[in-house]
Amino acid sequence: MTLSDPATSAGNIRIDGDRLWDSLMEMAKIGPGVAGGNNRQTLTDDDARGRELFRRWCEEAGMSMTLDRMGNMFMRHEGSDPDLDPVYIGSHLDTQPTGGKYDGVLGVLSGLEVIRTIRDLGIATRRPIIVTNWTNEEGTRFAPAMLASGVFAGVLDEEYANSRLDAEGKSFGEELDRIGWRGEETPGDRPIHAMFEYHIEQGPILEAENKQIGVVTHGQGLWWLQVTLTGKESHTGSTPMNMRVNAGLGMARITEAVHRIAMQHQPDAVGAIGQANVYPNSRNVIPGKAVFTIDFRSPDLEKLASMRAQLEAEAPQIAQDLGLGIEIEPVGHFDPVTFDERLVGLVRNAAERLGYSHMDIVSGAGHDACWINRVAPTVMIMCPCVDGLSHNEAEEISPEWAKAGADVLLHAVLDAAEIIR
Repeated sequence: MTLSDPATSAGNIRIDGDRLWDSLMEMAKIGPGVAGGNNRQTLTDDDARGRELFRRWCEEAGMSMTLDRMGNMFMRHEGSDPDLDPVYIGSHLDTQPTGGKYDGVLGVLSGLEVIRTIRDLGIATRRPIIVTNWTNEEGTRFAPAMLASGVFAGVLDEEYANSRLDAEGKSFGEELDRIGWRGEETPGDRPIHAMFEYHIEQGPILEAENKQIGVVTHGQGLWWLQVTLTGKESHTGSTPMNMRVNAGLGMARITEAVHRIAMQHQPDAVGAIGQANVYPNSRNVIPGKAVFTIDFRSPDLEKLASMRAQLEAEAPQIAQDLGLGIEIEPVGHFDPVTFDERLVGLVRNAAERLGYSHMDIVSGAGHDACWINRVAPTVMIMCPCVDGLSHNEAEEISPEWAKAGADVLLHAVLDAAEIIR
């Protein structure tokens, strides 16, 4: 039986939007930011408190928990056939230092709400359903992002992940042990029939198009390139313009080149410099060193590779013209993602059944689903966010948007988990 069968009265199966919203607001009380958002960075005491609240809610909903060695939380709702591979719903509870209340958290708590609704309505599925909190998706405290899902998918090494250091020199492994959320299960040592991740868009497209649901068909690939320019520190007032070796000027010219390269690869390509530092960073000293990170993204693998190649050809020439030394180091990469066609169809069909406006969309950000897609069929669902603003305490969505996406998640998950009543 599926939700498209008349006997299931599909139109009557909806999540409790008020309960979902109340859960979001309650979780937001843990690790509050200074401007209405959240600062619940991974493996902090606030992260531990958020995990404990999530565990309590799940256990109250009849779920059982397993932890792996990366601290990934797997909350299991049993199916009628426990031996079948489970359907997963996953996202993350950690936030940026100045993060919003919904990025990642919406997906985790909507997964919990799916299980609460199933229990309320007495719905049974053949396959178990597992709601997952992936550790360190944001990568703010411990780089890189999507660290624990990357280990789960075999993309990153467990020893490497445990050795990552924060700004204070504390390691991921030590902090995971300190807060008491390391399990015994080997990361990746569990079957997945399908995984769904529900997330805010983090961009302006859905709101601008007046669509309630984004059916995510692809995820952009990216290259992060760290550039180090070496010049000569000297006094800004007494050094003639034609005798300067200005690393800051080199960074400015490469910044312009990044923008131009991305524009030359339109459509479906973006590029910017997001992190930049000059040294010694004094108002009256010409920078003798600049270190900055370039972020190129595209869902087209050929364009992604072309942008990197063009930058690596042009930037050394810019440096040479200014008398600068240059080093370019790749510090992050994943190829574009194509999500599972069958699961995309389940999401699209659920939105249509429920009468929600929807459109196909490409995810501009990296998500845990991008790594899990390498080892299991995966798909994402998105809801709009106001002005496309995210990674900002002013991030906002409406209760109606949250509910619509969670309704679609419920129906798509029940179809994948094979509803039997």
